[in-house]
Amino acid sequence: MCYGLICRVIAGFFIMHLCLSPASADEETDQEMETWTYHKEWDKLNNLDFSLVRSPMPKRGLYDDIRLEIICQDKKLQLVAKTSNLITSQGREFDFEYQLDKKPSVAIKMRTFKDSKRRAYTDEQIDRIVGEFLSGQSLFIRINTIISTVLSADIPLKDASGPIQQVLADCGIVQGKTPTQQAYSLADFERDFAKLSQEQQGQILDKIEKIMLDIH
Repeated sequence: MCYGLICRVIAGFFIMHLCLSPASADEETDQEMETWTYHKEWDKLNNLDFSLVRSPMPKRGLYDDIRLEIICQDKKLQLVAKTSNLITSQGREFDFEYQLDKKPSVAIKMRTFKDSKRRAYTDEQIDRIVGEFLSGQSLFIRINTIISTVLSADIPLKDASGPIQQVLADCGIVQGKTPTQQAYSLADFERDFAKLSQEQQGQILDKIEKIMLDIH
């Protein structure tokens, strides 16, 4: 009897270990999927270390599984979007829209990586985009795919500031000198110009023409 009791006790501890070990791993994964997280990783291909901040996973069943990453590598920032769904062919541009809080949506161009149809990047207007992320509470994004479907996700920006600031610091961007203070770019002008009426666009073009004539 005693031998049988010992065997049952040992078996009980063994089963408990099997049950608890996966739960701990799952708990860590769940935590990373529910909040913005900072990571240090190594690029084996280019032999460089880099840091990134990754967004939480959108609510299952309501949105597509799109996640964003802000990456600092070689002192350069890059915005990356990845999903398990098809976006477009490898190395091709597509339309990416984001809406911060209740502000008008902003459309930018992203490009899939040369080795992926489900992961894309942009380094255009990245300073301004990151600055907007730091100032918002929620982010709604849309991806227009090659098969004419729209992938969407609602990503909270709560607790995003700390991890994002870590990545900015890795890229040598001083906290307090926010991207919104950067110079007005051609991309900014093109975005704002597209929102104007034809009459307003004509007025702007007339003024630009006069400026160009004065320069020459």
